[in-house]
Amino acid sequence: MALDRSPTVRLGAGAGFAGDRIDPALDLAERGQLDYLVFECLGERTIAAAHARRLSRPGSGYDPRLLARMRAVLPACRAAGTRVITNSGAAEPLEAGRAVTALARELGLTGLKVAVLTGDDVLGAVRNARPVDAESGELLDLNAAVSANAYLGAEGIADALGEGADVVITGRVSDPALYLGPLMHEHGWTSEDVELLGRGTLVGHLLECAGQLTGGYFADPGPKPVPGLDRLGFPFADVDARGEALFQKLPDTGGLLTPQTCAEQLLYEVDDPGAYLTPDVVADFSRVSFTTAGPDAVRATGATGRSRPAQLKVTLGYRGGWLGEGQISYAGPRALERARLAGEVTRSRLQRVHGLAEEAVELEYIGTGAAFRGLGDGLEALHEAPPEVRLRVSARVDEEQQAAAVPWEVESLYTNGPAGGGGARGSVTEQVSIRSCLLDRHLAPYTTTMLEA
Repeated sequence: MALDRSPTVRLGAGAGFAGDRIDPALDLAERGQLDYLVFECLGERTIAAAHARRLSRPGSGYDPRLLARMRAVLPACRAAGTRVITNSGAAEPLEAGRAVTALARELGLTGLKVAVLTGDDVLGAVRNARPVDAESGELLDLNAAVSANAYLGAEGIADALGEGADVVITGRVSDPALYLGPLMHEHGWTSEDVELLGRGTLVGHLLECAGQLTGGYFADPGPKPVPGLDRLGFPFADVDARGEALFQKLPDTGGLLTPQTCAEQLLYEVDDPGAYLTPDVVADFSRVSFTTAGPDAVRATGATGRSRPAQLKVTLGYRGGWLGEGQISYAGPRALERARLAGEVTRSRLQRVHGLAEEAVELEYIGTGAAFRGLGDGLEALHEAPPEVRLRVSARVDEEQQAAAVPWEVESLYTNGPAGGGGARGSVTEQVSIRSCLLDRHLAPYTTTMLEA
């Protein structure tokens, strides 16, 4: 059922987020006959976390799982001629490139060319431009900003591939650009080919979340059963020079690839299907259709596009203080009553002994509708007699020492009551808060640095 491979490019999804699995990517690297394997590992939350690491430990601002992924797939990719693209460079793409180059030498992959795409770090340009908050319209306080990353497009990736890169590592680029870049390189598309760029952006948007397309997030026992979730296969697509695409997954892998799974992913994070804004094109998905082309095989058609926006979206990071968190469980008779007493005891001590403000402390009773914030009045049945409740105490504060008091006080509930608490866990993490603005694209030129193992 596959398209004729001769005029097509085969793109495989190696990861859909920073915490994704590695074994499905290795399976694609070994059996997928891919031209490109793409690891999409960067979101606004993960780039914020990367900047937090960079601020405390310079040199650690790239994806912590980058080397584990590369160690797993690089030998198979090199043997198959598959090129790798990833945004795992996060806050320090050059450090990521150096680390991957060193790993390639360790693995005996001499001559491997690693291209590092930079230029998304636009803190200086943003400070000079004095933009407004994209949501509130208020002038941003940029003196307090510690990072600013523009969403770059696919052109830099295409250029790096044109220079012979075997691996391309980026910082912040748009998610679909990771897939659009190799399509532009292979098929000779330019920034003026807006209809083709719209189709290529559809391909990238569908593949960017990996297992979501093959039924992972689709699965719901009963109405939407999906087989073999424990061995979920990641998708790949064959894309021709007209942007027509056939999506598939490897045989003998778990999951499901149907028009329905594709339709759900199509709408993921899309506000207006007729005007999906990216750095490369304003994509129009309003006429996209999916047709079954065989078992776990779907054709996608109907995407188009218009000229790209004049400005780029920028994610700004601010030091956001510290988050202290502690959790403990209560089970059996009066579990909720004991959890509530434990929460109030902890809140009181955090205020009286450690000086935390009352509004800084948040109590959640997991198992009683805590996920439905603001809808508690409609969840009375959950409050009657839950067999177990997990108390979560959290506080956002300015000082690390105050944050550390939260897990300490929760742990102290073991012997200081109420009865029956168990399974206490806690953490203290530095926070980076996020805001966004727009920046003229000429203020964010990209640069390519080529490294060789």
